[in-house]
Amino acid sequence: MSGTYLLQNLIDGISLGSIYALVAIGFSMTYSILRLINFAHGDILMIGAYSGLFIMVAWQLPLWASLLGAMIFAAFVGMLVERIAYRPLRGSNEEATLITSLAVSIFIENLGIMVLSPQPRGFAIPKFLTKLHTINEITISNMTILIISLAIILMLVLTYFVICTRMGVAMRACSENINAARLMGVNINKVVACAFAVGSGMAAVAGIMLAGQYGRIEPLMGFVPGLKAFIAAVIGGIGSIPGAALGGYVLGLSEILLVALLPAAYSGYRDAFVFIILILVLLFKPAGLLGTLEGRKV
Repeated sequence: MSGTYLLQNLIDGISLGSIYALVAIGFSMTYSILRLINFAHGDILMIGAYSGLFIMVAWQLPLWASLLGAMIFAAFVGMLVERIAYRPLRGSNEEATLITSLAVSIFIENLGIMVLSPQPRGFAIPKFLTKLHTINEITISNMTILIISLAIILMLVLTYFVICTRMGVAMRACSENINAARLMGVNINKVVACAFAVGSGMAAVAGIMLAGQYGRIEPLMGFVPGLKAFIAAVIGGIGSIPGAALGGYVLGLSEILLVALLPAAYSGYRDAFVFIILILVLLFKPAGLLGTLEGRKV
């Protein structure tokens, strides 16, 4: 195995990990505040991809405008889901919210099939993004560069938002002790809605990047990436935003490298490797790479 081959797969793994990280962060944000595993989060990725395609095709807007419009629409859908499906159950047991999130996911997927058609659609990206650069036999496209750089920028902006803004401080306070934050005058509904909006917006970006990478979209496209992003959040430490980002990159790199390094006969077991990685991490770090085993403060 040559160093060029290894480096090429490292780049591909970082690109895939960037997509997982953006989606995994949304899982961790909602879980850290509500202890809610939102399995409908992967379907927001699909909504973001379809809304981005609609904006590009129907309104003939550039990619950056499509990204922004898809983020806004996905944020609205995320807040709507929280308001209708999850807010009435706040304070109930975790089993009820888990079942509800599965129901919301199934509802969105089937609504997408009925409204958008189950047939895959092509997702054309601007021609400059398909341009390839070859450096010492390593090939990288402008699309890959965009995915990696955009993910890093969004995560840096999110870090600033969480650390340096009043809403970010309120979100951190709610993740530490939601009842104490409520007693201190924090508007819990506003904080939760903001968390859903931010997470959904980042999932929309991931959806467009994923669609641009593979050139197609379909109503069920968010299920597998959403599941893997949830696994990435667990690997990194569910409830930890840095952990979710780290878990995304660990999962993306591992998935690509294992397929690249193992014999070709095992390439069909790519998804199985994901769960093997999860099991191995949890065996040695039950709370995830950056998670803690502390119980929730009440």
